[in-house]
Amino acid sequence: MEYLYETHCHTSQASACASVTGGELAKFYKARGYDGIIVTDHFFNGNTCIDQSLDWEKRCELYCAGYKDAKRVGDRIGLTVMFGIEYSYKGTDLLTYGVDEDWLKAHPEVMEIDVHEYIKLVHESGGMIVHAHPFREAWYIDTIRLYPYEVDAVEVFNAGNHDAQFNRRALWYADSYGLTKTAGSDRHDTADKGCGVTIFNEKIHTIQDYIRLVKSSGISRLIGEYE
Repeated sequence: MEYLYETHCHTSQASACASVTGGELAKFYKARGYDGIIVTDHFFNGNTCIDQSLDWEKRCELYCAGYKDAKRVGDRIGLTVMFGIEYSYKGTDLLTYGVDEDWLKAHPEVMEIDVHEYIKLVHESGGMIVHAHPFREAWYIDTIRLYPYEVDAVEVFNAGNHDAQFNRRALWYADSYGLTKTAGSDRHDTADKGCGVTIFNEKIHTIQDYIRLVKSSGISRLIGEYE
């Protein structure tokens, strides 16, 4: 049996470019046969809608509101909802899994340290880094930065890429370095359009399940351009 998961999506409660709430997102994915989603809203160094003048703890609480909304609805309708973040370093986006609200509150330094220190801190905390759309070209990305010896996996299909070349290059990159491949929709709304799905033969209940399977080559297949 196969289980379908969304690994990259955004809510309007924390991402300025999103137009769908966490609860609406949960219903959307449940209706399309998914077994779970990971909410990865843009962090404070990305396209956030959280007021940056607030104190750190309040900002962290508001940042998690979209995830909590999705989880509340997901628990009711039978969809597993997990927490992640999309951390940005000068336009380079790193999907971060295995940290939570308490971790964020305890580490305000993540806004000051460089990207290498950030990746190290996440790993030391038991988390995992997946490089999102590594070859995307856009106005907000001034340089394509690659960290093949530091990230745990590469998003080789991202439905939010407007050019298929960006996905093909990501696939080439992952193959070149023997990196695990994931797929994500990078969804910001509920329009019926392309999707990226990461599929497992085992049902995932927690973000630690997801990390374990990604790190142990437990992904069954991906749906996207390279299905």
